[in-house]
Amino acid sequence: MIPCYNEEQTVATVVADFRAVLPSATVYVYDNNSTDGTIEQARTAGAIVRRVSYQGKGNVVRRMFSDIDADLYVLIDGDATYDAASALALIELLRSEQLDMVVGTRFGNFEAEAFRAGHRWGNRMLTQSVALIFGRHFTDLLSGYRVFSRRFVKSFPALAKGFETETELTVHALELKMPIAELPTPYKARPEGSVSKLRTYRDGWRILTTIFSLFREERPLAFFSIAFAMLALISLLLGVPIAMSYLETGLVPRFPTAILATGIMILAFLSLAAGFVLDTVTRGRWEMKRLIYLSLPAIGSNNPLP
Repeated sequence: MIPCYNEEQTVATVVADFRAVLPSATVYVYDNNSTDGTIEQARTAGAIVRRVSYQGKGNVVRRMFSDIDADLYVLIDGDATYDAASALALIELLRSEQLDMVVGTRFGNFEAEAFRAGHRWGNRMLTQSVALIFGRHFTDLLSGYRVFSRRFVKSFPALAKGFETETELTVHALELKMPIAELPTPYKARPEGSVSKLRTYRDGWRILTTIFSLFREERPLAFFSIAFAMLALISLLLGVPIAMSYLETGLVPRFPTAILATGIMILAFLSLAAGFVLDTVTRGRWEMKRLIYLSLPAIGSNNPLP
């Protein structure tokens, strides 16, 4: 599965390379409103081409996962930066270990021009943030080279619109405690004439806000407990001096501040109550997603390994 937007220079190479490495696979190119010759190049190279009108990689991935019915899925960017031959190792690891996702991490072998220092630092920062919140450390949260089982794809509630879809994919696997792994793969610079669609600051901010939103939605008790602690601390900082003054003199010297401190403490406990309620709702959602996930067979379950 190859999501593409204006990849006229590279898409034919990607399609040809994967058809050579995986001759029994069906290669799909989903075009996302390209204004160049991406569609013609992909068809000429032998891919099945479909179009997605909603702009953004997340929208394309959602359409792919909805449309395509298979036992095993390989997701790859159309920019010819990933190594097609590594697909064999990724697939073998998925099948032999009966995993649900294998990520091709770029941190093992990459060209300096392909993975600039600023992008590496940002990637590590975002990866560490996800590990801190959701557990389990990944080295490359934003890799576009992934292999999935059928039960991963068909249980994935794709909501992201853009490049934040990789974050959503990772958190989905972590939340359902799926068996997953990483494998180093070579990462090359884009060919001359090919232009990256990634906007460093804009897309980095979107990914960061996605992590924040997923933290609120998937860990509501922890999220609102932090809000409770912050609000309670502010209330105490405002209210303790007034309480001390009242105990000494019997007077409330700053009545508006006392009201403010009381109101903030009420908000603190409301936040904590919201956390408990939403935690119950979230656990119900987890159970439903887990049941959908378990309703599908594991990879290789019909032909168990000896």
